[in-house]
Amino acid sequence: MPELPPQYNPKDVEEARYQWWESQGLFRAEPDPSRKPYTIVIPPPNVTGILHMGHALNNTIQDILIRFKRMQGFNALWVPGTDHAGIATQNVVEKALAKEGKRRQDLGRDAFIKRVWEWKEQYGNTILYQLKRLGSSCDWRRTRFTMDEGLSEAVTEVFVRLHEKGLIYRGNYIINWCPRCQTALADEEAPREETQGKLYYIRYPLEVPGSEFRVPSSPKTRNPKPETRNYVEVATTRPETMLGDTAIAVHPKDKRYKGLIGKHAILPLVNRKLPIIADEAVDPKFGTGAVKVTPAHDPVDFQLGKKHALEFLNVMTDDGRMTNVPKPYEGLDRFDCRSKLIVDLEQQGFLGPIDEHLHNVGHCYRCHTAIEPRLSLQWFVKMQPLAQPAIKAVKDGTITFVPSRWTKVYLNWMENIQDWCISRQIWWGHRLPVYYCQACAGQAGVRSSEFGVRSKTTPTNYELRTMNKWGVIVSKTAPTKCPACGGTDLRQDEDVLDTWFSSWLWPFSTLGWPKKTKDLEYFYPTSTLVTAQEIIFFWVARMIMAGYVCMKQPPFAKVYIHGTVRDLTGKKMSKSLGNIIDPLEIIDQYGTDALRYTLVTATAIGQDVFLSEERFAVGRNFANKLWNATRFVLSTVASGEWRVASAHSSLITHHSSLTVPDRWILSRLQRTIIRVTTSLDHFLFNDAANALYDFLWHDVCDWYLEIAKIQLNQTSDVRHQTSGVLVHVLETSLRLLHPIMPFVTEELWQHVRSVSGFEFQVSGSTGTRNSKLGTRNSIMVAEWPKASKRMVDDEAEALMERLQAVVTAIRNTRAELNVPLGSRPLVRLSSAKPSVRTFFETHRALLQALAQTGEVSVDATRRREKHAAAMVVDGIEILMPLAGLIDLKKEEARLQQKIEELNRYISQTGVRLRDSQFVTKAPKDVVEDTKARLAQAEETHRKLSDLLALVQSM
Repeated sequence: MPELPPQYNPKDVEEARYQWWESQGLFRAEPDPSRKPYTIVIPPPNVTGILHMGHALNNTIQDILIRFKRMQGFNALWVPGTDHAGIATQNVVEKALAKEGKRRQDLGRDAFIKRVWEWKEQYGNTILYQLKRLGSSCDWRRTRFTMDEGLSEAVTEVFVRLHEKGLIYRGNYIINWCPRCQTALADEEAPREETQGKLYYIRYPLEVPGSEFRVPSSPKTRNPKPETRNYVEVATTRPETMLGDTAIAVHPKDKRYKGLIGKHAILPLVNRKLPIIADEAVDPKFGTGAVKVTPAHDPVDFQLGKKHALEFLNVMTDDGRMTNVPKPYEGLDRFDCRSKLIVDLEQQGFLGPIDEHLHNVGHCYRCHTAIEPRLSLQWFVKMQPLAQPAIKAVKDGTITFVPSRWTKVYLNWMENIQDWCISRQIWWGHRLPVYYCQACAGQAGVRSSEFGVRSKTTPTNYELRTMNKWGVIVSKTAPTKCPACGGTDLRQDEDVLDTWFSSWLWPFSTLGWPKKTKDLEYFYPTSTLVTAQEIIFFWVARMIMAGYVCMKQPPFAKVYIHGTVRDLTGKKMSKSLGNIIDPLEIIDQYGTDALRYTLVTATAIGQDVFLSEERFAVGRNFANKLWNATRFVLSTVASGEWRVASAHSSLITHHSSLTVPDRWILSRLQRTIIRVTTSLDHFLFNDAANALYDFLWHDVCDWYLEIAKIQLNQTSDVRHQTSGVLVHVLETSLRLLHPIMPFVTEELWQHVRSVSGFEFQVSGSTGTRNSKLGTRNSIMVAEWPKASKRMVDDEAEALMERLQAVVTAIRNTRAELNVPLGSRPLVRLSSAKPSVRTFFETHRALLQALAQTGEVSVDATRRREKHAAAMVVDGIEILMPLAGLIDLKKEEARLQQKIEELNRYISQTGVRLRDSQFVTKAPKDVVEDTKARLAQAEETHRKLSDLLALVQSM
């Protein structure tokens, strides 16, 4: 194998290694009864998507788990795929058409759908190629798409099944309507945002003259005294909907309006007579206590309309323009209508006060347009019957959320679940498998057009039953004739299904359902779902329900919810804020392993990830450190006559004859194996990465490699043993690090395997076996390290900790007192404990080399010494004579000057922090930074004062 280059360049490694992994079939998994499966299905990214940091975090975590389990011997399958993303994809293609001066309606449905498929084939797999750059070890042969043939069959199958069980129905209800996308949205697709708006007070004249009533004083009406009125004043945030009012409602116990219940008011500008009704749903504390009732444009009013048999008037078109309203407002955009209404109401004396009002407004999750609550004929799924087994599965621990705090969030939503509106008024998606017989519609006395459009009035239960009886056909395949009348004039429903209606089947549809496949039998239920908190309701909860409906089993055992990627100020990354960090640019600059390492170390379990571009340098430096350490180990092993073979087993056999540093590093390795394995088992990815960083950077590179350089110049036996330990520690560490940093570990592992001559073990549930797999000799299928109890050595760790403490104390004192680098000061150790003296006498040469000292003496009692630095470490007294090495007076003056500078800074900063103007008006991060700098200055002052006292004592 070619020699390891002097420097690590990720660009020279990553693409070639990934292609090699793919060519060797290392990502593939097939049913194997002799092995235990471990399955993850990828949260399918939208075909419109490009890789962002959220994707990078999510897929890095999944890949860590898959690689970890694969090395542990599991038959690990990671199923990839993409989501057709109905609204998002249609919007992208419509924007492309707009640049050509066209609308989708100009093309027609079939031609537009063809255009979307063409776009999907050209751009839809972009994110999958980007996931490969991330190192994702998916079985790419199994890539699925939510609108491919098999998944489309699954969607139709489950729709028909649920309909047959009476769990899918069609009805007129208030739904969230996006005028921009012109489609219904589920509640989860219309997140509410706090919005500064206005509260308008409108005066509705009473119908009968002489119906005046007394109103007490109220700051809302700006009347300091009670007054007599001949109108009812109501408050609304959406004045344009008043054109659809069909009643005014008050609370039955509200004494202000008791005499008006049963009477009528007149709708301003329209002159429609409105009954004044009483209902306990009215909040007497909101506005004036009287509310307008618009049953077709408000969910609460909808229920009032049904309860009190009110008229339902839909006064808006699909694109948010006014209809069925007086001519001056016909065709106006809803917000333009609002502005005109306010002017007209004021001119005619119907407008009361206008107050600033902070309220929550639903917005489309795709285009962010303010949604319009609107009466619409849609298809729904009854969710409460589906929710019960999904609730039980989480309560009894069949499915667990990590972190556990998300369990409460999930259960709260599930126990208050509402029916799911599944129909969408767009063209791209799974079209409803619903067909209407035009002849039967005529026989039922219902206009055929009402089967496919949203009604202006709410149908009765009888009407809905009649529609189902007369010519509504739900079928897996397109029927050729009506089963009721034999007619052939059939029309398919124009609507498509909510994108999530295909995604909720993902864990089993990707494995072949509704067919009974070997993959489905073997790999389902899946093992772990990794996702973000934003789609717990959209996706996670619905997948659990679908698993029990279709498979009678949960879709997965564990749900790991990771945090949100934010910048260092805590803001969520977004294009509008300009704080996006492009993962592909990070990969180009720092390498994929640096990206992955930084992502998993930047957050604790389930917490948000706070990133800046500078943080990725840590991952790059770690990869470089590992590269250089491997170069040293390989050059050492290859250049000596002690070429290593089968080092692993021989270390256990000859453990008692190893040096204390050898035993120490092997013991530290065992503890690292335990910590990393346990951390990955419990989704503590940052803990696993930090454990490996601490071990490799500090224990191995800072200490053991320096010790090894010394031991490699000793006897032949020591050289052999040291070589074996070096290779064993390095090779094992590479395997431990591989799930997190796959590229650099594979490259280095291949060189270690080639140069050192050892044979590795292949992971497998039936036990490890000597590798005879030829080109499958990859770290990916090497056995996951297991800790050896025989190598855990408390004594060696205690001895080395003592040696490290003494060396560190000497190094620090030399640096702090500016002892020249090339000098070799004498060191005198004293300890009353014979065991301590024996250890340092035995390891005298090691201490001299590590601390860069001259002669080291070891005594039972401390000698008196002038001009010597004195230290005490773990009961060991250390004297380091410095006569002739430093100018004590000059050093004393230097320290005094630094202390005086710190005194001034500490005093000035203290005054600043005691200034209430600064603390209250300065940005919070500036105040916190000032406090941190003060604390650091005070700590430095303490250390310099101690040093000054030491110098003055010499």
